[in-house]
Amino acid sequence: MRSSPRSAAGLLLACLTAVLGLSVPSFASAYNGHPKLVVVIVIDQFRGDYLERYRDQLGDAGFRFLLDHGAYFPNCNYNYANTRTAPGHSTLFTGAYSNGHGIAANEWWDQKKKRMVTSVEDDATKLVGVAGDKTGASPHNLLADTLGDELKLATQGKSRVFGVSLKDRAAVLPSGFAGDAAYWIEPKTGAWVTSTYYRDDLPKWVQDFNSSRPPKYWDREWKDTQGTVLRSTAHRKSRDGSEAAFYEVVGSTTFGNEYEFEFAKELMVYENVGRGPATDLLSISLSPNDILGHGVGPDSPEMQQMALDLDRELADFINFLGHQIGLADVWIALSADHGVSSLPDAVKKLRIPAANLNAEKLEVQINSAMTAKFSPGHPTAYVKLDYPMAWLDQDAFAAAKVREHDAEAAVGEAMKQAGARDYYTKSQLAAGEAPDTPLGRKYLNSYSPEGSWYVMGVPDFYSVGPGKGTDHTSPYNYDTHVPLAFYGLPFQPGTYRTSVEPVDLAPTLASLLGINAPTHSVGRVLTEALAPAHHSAILGEGTGAGRP
Repeated sequence: MRSSPRSAAGLLLACLTAVLGLSVPSFASAYNGHPKLVVVIVIDQFRGDYLERYRDQLGDAGFRFLLDHGAYFPNCNYNYANTRTAPGHSTLFTGAYSNGHGIAANEWWDQKKKRMVTSVEDDATKLVGVAGDKTGASPHNLLADTLGDELKLATQGKSRVFGVSLKDRAAVLPSGFAGDAAYWIEPKTGAWVTSTYYRDDLPKWVQDFNSSRPPKYWDREWKDTQGTVLRSTAHRKSRDGSEAAFYEVVGSTTFGNEYEFEFAKELMVYENVGRGPATDLLSISLSPNDILGHGVGPDSPEMQQMALDLDRELADFINFLGHQIGLADVWIALSADHGVSSLPDAVKKLRIPAANLNAEKLEVQINSAMTAKFSPGHPTAYVKLDYPMAWLDQDAFAAAKVREHDAEAAVGEAMKQAGARDYYTKSQLAAGEAPDTPLGRKYLNSYSPEGSWYVMGVPDFYSVGPGKGTDHTSPYNYDTHVPLAFYGLPFQPGTYRTSVEPVDLAPTLASLLGINAPTHSVGRVLTEALAPAHHSAILGEGTGAGRP
């Protein structure tokens, strides 16, 4: 039975009082299990202004627990343009941008396969937990290691690293190369799966979870605080007439977050997470905000209720951490992989320019322009558009005897004709040819050698690819601005309004754990939020051993 927000708040405040009164070693070390567990919670599509917008409606034990008793950075922005899920999660855990970790998009054009491939699909692996011989996932496309990898290396594998998300990329990329397991759901059924990259069979506890839990989340009503039904998880048909998937139906409601937290709790219990000889790392990426947000936008009643419900779910999970491990032995970090644009229709009502561009029509328009220029009378699919990124079929241009530079420039000009403000090409970014301006640096940070030839369009503000709804993937603040907060003994509670970046998360935690930062990390240690060093009675005064 779930505890009430009020009782959870009381318990957490009691735990906090106990924590502050403890005499413990003042230095942390992953090598000897201080802290026992680091939890990084990433909320998919959670804008940096949400916590301020809803602050007076939040309880004491969820987000406010981190804001009031942790180090909170309200001015955190990604310094790149490709604000998508896969790049965002990679950035948080590598401490690098795409020009360091190599993940520039959720998916890209594979020239050999002649189709789009995802950032984590791996033909050398198979899915575990579903029938059939389906391709699995792994972090093989990462060009940098992660916080979890460095934790594993430092402790000779004694630390354990796990990733959980509804999405494969949001579970796999944070877990890094050395992760013990990453778990995500099979979209249709909601069953949790993994890959042979990690293990050949699902643990029994996961099998038991899959047998009992998903049915509990169907046929429920999601209501707001006034009792108004916002959505139902009743079985329904998709647009193509097939049965709508668990991911789509349950995943777009608050029950999706509840489902993820429930699984994370089971994982902690059955895998004894936070109970080993060295520090463990658990990443939880909460997907429902993104699944819902694309359709209704950031200013809708549904998104407000999602935030308030998540506040209660977060309080319940922190309460669980206190019972399971003890908050004196847990560090928590909170952030997001990207923000989102307001609905263009809502923006236009305020006389601010905005547009739903309809990427499918734009793709046809650009391919028609390329056909007219390079193969008149012979329609050719030169480009696959994932606005504002255009992936080029190198073979199609080679058949027309067009080189990379010229092909990308031609596509870029066609994108400008279709509404983009400007563009950067892969060959241009590879050579470092971008203006030495804040915007130019964002696009240089977005470069990756992965995938085929490509063009990164610079969208106009509040112009999004879908024909309706909204999206992200722009260099503008509504997409780059995300929250960043830390809780734990090393952190001095307070609100810090310095400008920080998500790349700062990994090196800050690495430094406090006494391990190397990830290989390509470019972030800084957020020293302004660290508690002053003080010597412990256990270590003895004057030993010089105390440090934050």
